[in-house]
Amino acid sequence: MSMKTILVPTENHDAMRSALETALLLARRYGSYIEGFALRSSINQILGGDIAAGLPVDTFNEDIAEEAKQARQLFESFMQRHGVPRSTKTVGTLSFGWLDEAPEGESFVGSHGRVFDVIVMHRSDTESIGLHDRAIESGLFESGRPILLAPPSPPSQIATNVLIAWNCSTEQARATALSMPLLQRADRVTVLTVTGGTAVPGPSAEQMIQCLQRNEIVAEPMRVELDGRSTGEAILATAQSLGCDLLIKGAYTQSRLRQMIFGGATRHVLENAAIPVLFAN
Repeated sequence: MSMKTILVPTENHDAMRSALETALLLARRYGSYIEGFALRSSINQILGGDIAAGLPVDTFNEDIAEEAKQARQLFESFMQRHGVPRSTKTVGTLSFGWLDEAPEGESFVGSHGRVFDVIVMHRSDTESIGLHDRAIESGLFESGRPILLAPPSPPSQIATNVLIAWNCSTEQARATALSMPLLQRADRVTVLTVTGGTAVPGPSAEQMIQCLQRNEIVAEPMRVELDGRSTGEAILATAQSLGCDLLIKGAYTQSRLRQMIFGGATRHVLENAAIPVLFAN
C-alpha cells in the first residue's frame, strides 16, 4: 500500500504554500503524482442565483478566470522551484500535472477526488472564503478518500510520530485504515483514548492496537482525562506534548449540523490544528 496519487485543489492564496509543502513531503516518500486544479467559485455562488441573472457578468467571469490562471501559476512555479518534473505517465516516479478546465464549485473536489489516494488542502483561516470550507466537506463526504489538512505553517516532516485519536467510531476506523501506508512507515504510533470524551460504543484502543500489530505496526496506548477541556482540545494538547507530526482523526462522529451549532472535536481540530491532520468520514 502507498499514496501514489495526490490531489491538490489550488487557490490563489498565501496558505497554499503549506498545502503544497505538505503534499510534496508525502509525494517524495512514495514517488507520487501530484495533480492540481483551480478551485474556483461559480458566478452564481458569487452573486447569488437569481440576482446574477439580472447583472452583467463579464467582469465577474474575467475575475474568476484570472484567479484560476494565478492558481495554476502558483502551483506550477512551486513544483518547478522544487525540481518536480511534469508528468510523463511514468509509473512510480515523483511528478506533477495540472488539470485544465476543471468545473467550477466545490463539488468537483468530492467527485474527482475518488480517483486519488489522498486530497491535500490547507486549514481554513480568517481569510478563507466559504468555497474553501465547502470544498473540504465535499472531499470528506463525497470522495470516499481521506483529506490531509495542512497546518498554517509548512511542516518540516510528516508521519514519523503519529497520533491516532481513537473514539471507537466507524469514521475513526476508516481514517485509520486509509492511513495504513503512513502508519507502516512511522517511527512511533500512539493510540489515544480521551476518557470522558466524545466516544461511541465499539472496540477498545487495545483492540485497535492488536489490529495494527497484525499489520506489522508497533503502537502504544495512551489515556488522558479531559481536565476541563473539550475532546478536541485534549487531542491537540496530547499531540503537541508528544511532538507528533501527524494526527489521524475520524471526521464528524457527531453530526455536522450539531458541531456547527454546539462545536465538537472535528470542528475544533479543523480550526486549530498546528500539525498535519488526516481526516476521513
